[in-house]
Parts: sequence; structure tokens; C-alpha cells
Amino acid sequence: MKARKIVPAVALCLVAVATCFAQDAIMGTWKLNEAKSKIGAGAPKNTSVVYEAAGDSVKATIDGVGPDGQPTHNEWTGKFDGKDYPLTGDPNADMRSYTKINDRTLKLTNKMGGKVTMTGRAVVSADGKTRTVTISGADATGKKFHSTSVYDKQ
Repeated sequence: MKARKIVPAVALCLVAVATCFAQDAIMGTWKLNEAKSKIGAGAPKNTSVVYEAAGDSVKATIDGVGPDGQPTHNEWTGKFDGKDYPLTGDPNADMRSYTKINDRTLKLTNKMGGKVTMTGRAVVSADGKTRTVTISGADATGKKFHSTSVYDKQ
């Protein structure tokens, strides 16, 4: 009788533990694979992107190189709910929103003073090892850019 109660309880615990440790495909550290990327002139070149839990929100930390060759660093903390949240460190945007399309796809929008400066889409491969980000926008001078960046999960 006890075994009939214990076995399902243990199985349920194992499923719960596996669910807790199963990571969201988007979360983690992503490094730019320059050989597979097509970064347009004037587009940001983000060499490292980290998505991590921050309470009930997500923190995105982005490091890279600007069009002038200088290092860049920006941070965003918010939810993947389509609402604007403050963005720090980006000279072309002060707000960013992410909308979760599905478990592997995010839509993103950057704004400066309420005006859209960049839109994009980030898609994680089915195996979870690659992330492709396609963006379009304009820099501070109004020059348009388009870029496709491919990242490898670390």
C-alpha cells in the first residue's frame, strides 16, 4: 500500500524538479558568431547578450562595439509583455519592449523619446544552440541600417 503512494509521489517530485531546471530557450549567455552574421553599416554590433532572471522580470545585458569602434554596454530590465521599460547605455534609445511570440521568438522595439528607432526579431533554433537576431532601424543621424546577427549559446 505504501509503495502505491510513494512511487507516484516520487515521480511527481522528479517531474517538478525537471520543470524547475528546464531553462527558457531565450535565457542564458549568447556570443556573436561573426562568421555567420551580416552586420550592416551603422548597425550595432552586439558581441555578448545575457538574459537572466531578475525577480519576476528579466535583465538583458548587452556588450558590443559601436559604429565608431568604441565599446558599448547597455542594460534593460523588464518583462516580455510588449510594454516599454527603461533602457540604459544606448545613445539611440531610452526605452525597449520585448514581446514573446512563442517559446523561441521575441519581437523587440527600441524607442527614443517615444519614437521608434529600431525593430527586430530574435529566434532561437529548435535545438536551443543558436539565436538569430534581425534588426532594422536608424542611427542618431537618421541613417537607416539592417542587420542579421547570429549568436551561439554559451
